[in-house]
Amino acid sequence: MIVFCHAIILAENVDIVYLYVDNVYMRLVQKLWKQSSDLTATALLMLAALVASLATMALDPRTIGGVSAWLKPAKFAISTAIFCATMAWIFGYLQPSRRLKLVGRILSAALTLEVLIIFVQAARGTTSHFNFSTPLSGALFGIMGVGILTLWVATIAVFIAAMRHKFQDGPWGWALRLGLLITVIGSAAGGLMLRTTPAQAGYHQTPIRGAHTVGAPDGGPGLPVVDWSTEHGDLRIPHFLGLHALQAIPLFAWLVRKRRRQTTLIGIAAASYFSFVAVLAWQALRGESVAHPGSETLAALAVWFAVSAGAFAWSQLPYPAPRLHHSELSL
Repeated sequence: MIVFCHAIILAENVDIVYLYVDNVYMRLVQKLWKQSSDLTATALLMLAALVASLATMALDPRTIGGVSAWLKPAKFAISTAIFCATMAWIFGYLQPSRRLKLVGRILSAALTLEVLIIFVQAARGTTSHFNFSTPLSGALFGIMGVGILTLWVATIAVFIAAMRHKFQDGPWGWALRLGLLITVIGSAAGGLMLRTTPAQAGYHQTPIRGAHTVGAPDGGPGLPVVDWSTEHGDLRIPHFLGLHALQAIPLFAWLVRKRRRQTTLIGIAAASYFSFVAVLAWQALRGESVAHPGSETLAALAVWFAVSAGAFAWSQLPYPAPRLHHSELSL
């Protein structure tokens, strides 16, 4: 009887927790919807697309480049959901306007179009990026290119709006601005993948133009889930980290919100983060895998770590330094 009563109490507590989580989730969605209904709707749509791609992954045995044909749609769906939700959240700190609402609509349309094409190509059993093997594939990649350029320009517009806005919390405002700035630069770094590789340069009508792998064709052995190359350079790594500065820098700002000199700390964190992304981009362009860093990369990372740690420590030193009394100096 006692065990039965404990089971009932436990079940009731679990129900309370579920109700609380549902309530928090609904309030968050309602808040984001109020700030940007377009971006929030796109985020929810991408979560549904993620579930669909994971389910299809379990049912469809086809592979593209050595991995499930539906791995790329799943990765882009979750990444787009996070990006749209973050942008809708940032909109809450900016001055509402028709222009900002239009920017949110443009972001949503460009991202939805890109993910849709990725799903279409996965269903066709072929790659979406750099694919010119057929007129249709080439046209779809061309449309994606226009959409990505539009997305980049719209993100710059959000950055400009953040620079013009006067935040009540100065350090927090700089966290959002610097996160957006690094995201814009990280997005532009994706253009490095459009370069024709030396192996492709020898063919006038190559079906593949561009690659994210440096030193070998795309599709070799990769790290679990992310599929970043374990044998050669991979430009997706700095591109990925650059894009997610949008979440990383504000998260750091939240963690140090009770520290002294928050603005200085956030500036150092942004510079350190950007430097780390730059080192990884340099490593990838040399054809070196992130899984097997060479001596030059390790030396660069050691310098990066030392400078970053020194800057963080310096920012927390007491300032101005306490002065010694004459009696203490005489000792």
